[in-house]
Amino acid sequence: MRPTSKRLMSLLPAAGFLLSASATAQEDVLELEDVSLSADFRPDSLHDSNAAVSVVDEFAIEERGALHLESILNVAPNLNFAGGTSRARFVQIRGIGERSQFREPVDPSVGVIVDGIDLSGLGGAATLFDVEQVEVLRGPQGTRYGASALAGMISVNSMAPTEEAEGYSVLGVGSQGRWQAGTVFSGPLTDAVQGRVALHKTVSDGDMENRFLDRDDTQDVDELTARAKLHWDASDDLSFDLTVLRLDADNGYDAFTLDNTRNTLADEPGEDIQETTAVGLRADWRLSSATRLQTTLSGSDSETVYSFDVDWVYDGFHEDGYSAFDEYIRDHQRASLDVRLLSEPDGKILGGTTDWVAGLYTRTNEEALTRNYTYLDGPFTSDYETVISAAYGQLDTQLSPRVSVQTGMRVERWSADYSDSASVDLDNDETLYGGKLGLTFALNPEHRFIASLARGYKAGGINSDGTLEARFREFDTEYLWNLEAGWRASLSGGRLLSRVTAFHTWRKDQQVQGAFQELRDDGSTEWLDYIDNAAEGKNIGLEAELEWLATDRVQLFASLGLLDATIDEYFAPATQRDPDGLELGNRDQAHAPNWQYALSARWRLAESWHLQAGVEGRDGFYFSDRHNMRSDAYSLLNASLSYEQRAWRVTLWGRNLLDEDYTIRGFGSFGNDPRNGYAPGEYAQAGEARAYGVDVRFSY
Repeated sequence: MRPTSKRLMSLLPAAGFLLSASATAQEDVLELEDVSLSADFRPDSLHDSNAAVSVVDEFAIEERGALHLESILNVAPNLNFAGGTSRARFVQIRGIGERSQFREPVDPSVGVIVDGIDLSGLGGAATLFDVEQVEVLRGPQGTRYGASALAGMISVNSMAPTEEAEGYSVLGVGSQGRWQAGTVFSGPLTDAVQGRVALHKTVSDGDMENRFLDRDDTQDVDELTARAKLHWDASDDLSFDLTVLRLDADNGYDAFTLDNTRNTLADEPGEDIQETTAVGLRADWRLSSATRLQTTLSGSDSETVYSFDVDWVYDGFHEDGYSAFDEYIRDHQRASLDVRLLSEPDGKILGGTTDWVAGLYTRTNEEALTRNYTYLDGPFTSDYETVISAAYGQLDTQLSPRVSVQTGMRVERWSADYSDSASVDLDNDETLYGGKLGLTFALNPEHRFIASLARGYKAGGINSDGTLEARFREFDTEYLWNLEAGWRASLSGGRLLSRVTAFHTWRKDQQVQGAFQELRDDGSTEWLDYIDNAAEGKNIGLEAELEWLATDRVQLFASLGLLDATIDEYFAPATQRDPDGLELGNRDQAHAPNWQYALSARWRLAESWHLQAGVEGRDGFYFSDRHNMRSDAYSLLNASLSYEQRAWRVTLWGRNLLDEDYTIRGFGSFGNDPRNGYAPGEYAQAGEARAYGVDVRFSY
């Protein structure tokens, strides 16, 4: 056991003593609330849902001092994220998901929806100020979301406009030069229209120090989020919801070093910039007592800049060194339309036992890339366009008072066109199928057994690099089947809620990310990435979540994820660094730790005081499907103390309080150090160092 893990274990008895000691006579008590979900076709409760879902609410977000999605991902079982940027851009669920993007176009396996707007692959937009809750749907969501949700979906839902005037402002300061300021106004504009406006700014120097430039802000965070929402009740049967989102993130990127420390020597630190403007309009029209029409129209325009110092050091560092800078500028334009009919109570079919949904969906995504690399004769440019057209339907049938069945299917026509300045011109057209068959058996109101079989898919695509062998120019569609069964229980009069899910996923033509390092005659190096297909893979695991109101003032949370995700057969091809290739069959998939856990407690110490403490951790995992470099297992301790009095709330928070060293991204068999002749080595990006701060909120 690592020293940090031993220290964490030694804290558990003390935590138990505090839990019991805090149970003093107070009039104000905690309670477990029923959580409403919004990511499916119809509103549902967390306890009744047939899906494997985790929810992180506004209180958990605030207690962690979390301002971005990456700061809360550890609390959900079998959920991981990849670094390689200033903010986590890609997420992995149950071991499935992308980890990086350089030259190639990438279609994510895990989608990210922000207020109903698809921002998959643009995770920088998932900021958390004025967010009500984050819903994590694990497993393929083929019926609801199609190819964007092979492994699952994350839905970020901000606060809705209110019928009564209200608002609040937040100021906060913290370690690493962190500060934040935000304000919210919400309330009625007319008798039928309510509005809400949120504006937030956060700045941090980051936890890297550039000793060559004598700066401590080359891995900084500088983010502005603005959001406006309108709700209009046009009539008793018709309503509209409008969301306008603006994100301006001007972050630095200077994360890798030759000695794997937090002290860099880069003379050209990179950037991780994202400017996003997004609009979503939703109409909900009750056509009759039998039918409802829902229409969602959304669009977004995002410009991203991702750049880095390729050699990680300054020019002149070594006589055999080189100096290179790489920059990727992308313009993303997306538009989507989703139109669906849903049954109302009088519109149920099959003898009044079955609710139904039928819909049509279309989306266009245009991505233009300009790459500027030191050793290119000029900019490399490419254009990638995808068009999706889909039809879907779902039936929810109540076979008996205890048994219900859910059947859903989606047919999706996928079309992709790619062209670039290297005279590569490829296209891909295919028809994809997915869906779900689910069963719910209610033993009684407190116990439910669920089971489902779902099929997910992810379209094939194109590898753009012209130096790749012909067999790597295109890769095939991946399909997976996911079988899962679970138990939902409400015990002790609703004071103990538990959700347990076991799953087995079969992956066919599994898409894997490969890469190799090309060494040039002039001593420079270039990292070439591509996507390939492994024959098969399987992902088997267990997920458990528990909420327990131990006393009227003590609330406990626990989650556990167990995962066995392997590649059954895959031989990574030979490269200059691995001339004999690399056999990766029967090995764990990348970013798929075998275990992951989170334990936390929230208790009311006195009428105005709340204390929260928790520990979370995960097993070591492989960083890539191309090499055998692994992270170490780690555990992190977080805590917060809040004081609330009338309109004021003050929160003192800390993450990774024991300052555990852990890594979130790594390159193995990679040569970048001229001092050892560029011999293959292992280089890692460090996770967040100890962070702490105090936030003050005033409501009015």
